[in-house]
Amino acid sequence: MPEVRFTVRWPDDSVSQCYSPSTIVHEYLRAGQRYDLSDFMARCRTALTLASERVRLKYGYACSSAMDQLARLEAGASRFETDAGATVTVETLHS
Repeated sequence: MPEVRFTVRWPDDSVSQCYSPSTIVHEYLRAGQRYDLSDFMARCRTALTLASERVRLKYGYACSSAMDQLARLEAGASRFETDAGATVTVETLHS
């Protein structure tokens, strides 16, 4: 299954390297795009859940790496939940 690695820049300018086991993430995120924090997280939840489901359909088990990545993104986003207007930028998407 083709994987995607992507880089996000948080509101404090810190950067996270991220992973998806499926190219479906390209349907939800665009390189160079800035998203409101809540929109970014909704897109990531959907994309990574669908990516994990694609793995389950192909191999018979969900992708723990996708769910671990989502948990790391949730933890990162929680630092900025009270920041009005917080945005996240997707810097790169590499298949």
